[in-house]
Amino acid sequence: MRIVMMGTGHFAEPTFVALLQSRHTVAGLVANPDRPSGREREMVRTIKKIALAHGVPVFQPEKINSPEGIAGLRAFAPDLLVVAAYGQILAPEVLAVAPLGGINVHASLLPKYRGAAPVAWAIYHGETHTGITIIRMSPQMDAGDILAQEIVAIHPEETAGELEARLAEVGARLALQVIEQLESGQVRAIPQDPTQATRAPKLKKEHGLIDWSRSAPQVVNQIRAMQPWPTAYTFWHRAGKPPLRLIIRKARAVPGNSSAIPGTIVKVSPDTVEVASGDGLVALVQVQPAGGKIMEITDFLRGHRMAVGDRLGAETL
Repeated sequence: MRIVMMGTGHFAEPTFVALLQSRHTVAGLVANPDRPSGREREMVRTIKKIALAHGVPVFQPEKINSPEGIAGLRAFAPDLLVVAAYGQILAPEVLAVAPLGGINVHASLLPKYRGAAPVAWAIYHGETHTGITIIRMSPQMDAGDILAQEIVAIHPEETAGELEARLAEVGARLALQVIEQLESGQVRAIPQDPTQATRAPKLKKEHGLIDWSRSAPQVVNQIRAMQPWPTAYTFWHRAGKPPLRLIIRKARAVPGNSSAIPGTIVKVSPDTVEVASGDGLVALVQVQPAGGKIMEITDFLRGHRMAVGDRLGAETL
């Protein structure tokens, strides 16, 4: 089968590699245009580097649904489009370029968590399981018929980045399985129940601002969900000094409660900082001050004097 891979983010890479190692012909890679990304501000995505290393042509239209985008895709003469973390919604005219249409590798148990950030929102909402769904693509985002699905447990301390990497490997395996079924005509399509659909919108920087009024486990879930981007952050308010922005890299819920205002520091020792939440206490484990490096809380406390009664919260309380 002649396949065009459409993907931009890291989540797409295992599927792309699996296709390159399969018996199928990968006619091309369609990705978003090169833009600075990641902490190193790299211009060229890893998936593009993989394509070039294997001699696979790369097409990077600004808008895939434009006449130029559709013409460029049609030039690959694909039988099937395989889409993962591409970053653009495909119009019916794009899907019609391939006789078999397109399949999408989605990192949730659809119809739950339709949207751009399913892994982060699953962790944010305290899910203990998520998974991979392969769907037949339709004009409505993430609403196509389910062709395959696999449940994956979420580890208790796993971040969104760590979970996404595991899910990407599962997605690669399931995508190849579905391609074989499509080729043999044995694929089974199950319509989604739209009444069970939930949303997973694209993350914004403001989603990282920690809401200390939530329960301790919910605060910890937010911290896990916001890594690697936009990261969970708060502002440390202390007497006589301006608020300091702190990225909270790791925290845990600990036994106990407090009647203090959520976000108030209620315990400080040489190796512990505990913060009141809406229900329970949160112990800070790893922090990163603005412009600084990631530090264990013990190292941070050696150079910063946190005190009981200091507040964590929005920049303006």
